[in-house]
Amino acid sequence: MSKPTDHPKVKPAKIGVILANLGTPDATDYWSMRRYLSQFLSDKRVVDYSDWLWQPLLQIIILTRRPFSSGAAYRSIWNTDLDESPLLTTTRLQAEAVAKEIKSIYNEKVIVDFAMRYGNPSTKSVIHKMKEQGVNKIVFFPLYPQYAGPTTATANDEAFRTLMKMNWQPSIRTVAAYFDNPLYIEALANSVKVKYASLKTKPDILVCSYHGVPVRYLMEGDPYHCQCQKTTRLLKEALGWDDTEITTTFQSKFGPEKWLLPATVDEVARLAENGQKNIAIMSPAFSSDCVETLEEINEEIFESFEEAGGTKFTYIECLNDNPDHIKMMIDILKNELSGWA
Repeated sequence: MSKPTDHPKVKPAKIGVILANLGTPDATDYWSMRRYLSQFLSDKRVVDYSDWLWQPLLQIIILTRRPFSSGAAYRSIWNTDLDESPLLTTTRLQAEAVAKEIKSIYNEKVIVDFAMRYGNPSTKSVIHKMKEQGVNKIVFFPLYPQYAGPTTATANDEAFRTLMKMNWQPSIRTVAAYFDNPLYIEALANSVKVKYASLKTKPDILVCSYHGVPVRYLMEGDPYHCQCQKTTRLLKEALGWDDTEITTTFQSKFGPEKWLLPATVDEVARLAENGQKNIAIMSPAFSSDCVETLEEINEEIFESFEEAGGTKFTYIECLNDNPDHIKMMIDILKNELSGWA
């Protein structure tokens, strides 16, 4: 039976893949930073205090001052050629590399795009764009190796909120944390080997610095801390090292609560004071270099190490669009797409 002439157009069915990352301000000026920080810090997964307590503090005090300091941090790492943050540049490159490989496997059946939890391109806009392209199944891939409520969960939340308001929802699969995925561990290990091979002297210790969360999250059942520790252990085993050559720390503390320890900024100073003056540092929790790695680690944390007497500080870049990283993503996506494509 043919459709009525006024029937809405239905496009050929496709499958969508969305690589989801944290987000980025649109620019580094005060109002762009304030808009971005307000969205980020108003997320209950990030700061779960009561609105009556938190919002006046956030809107009247924090967002009056913090956009200036955050804007300065972003300006120090900004991709001026494309007028965007490095996170946006790298996530786009990752999506392009994944799309190329996916097309070679599935032809035009699968569409690949990327979205941000905060800022642009928004999760909502990308899901709606895919729907307009005929997508009726989506693999939603949060690019967070270790699961945490303020990262993986809130990314998924935003996708689900979008679906709640759609008349015709696509089916959706969310990709689980991949903190112990053998290809992820292999990619990390290879990045360490390549960097160490370029150095004249092997560092005394490798610091694996993960983004921190309040200790309370661990006590309430969030697996993030345990998954970070396992990633470090598996990396140590892949490199064939012993416990003295690698350590786990946590960075980016915000607010008055007790956060996971040891704090990276303090630990690198302690290492220098104890004679380990040649260290390397990497960020296994970040899939792309961003303000927390390019600015916080390479400036604030480096300065703490140097002021304590450290002499050699080597930063090992995130996996970014490294071929080993793309290989891991493709392997995960092939599994997630099974039965669909």
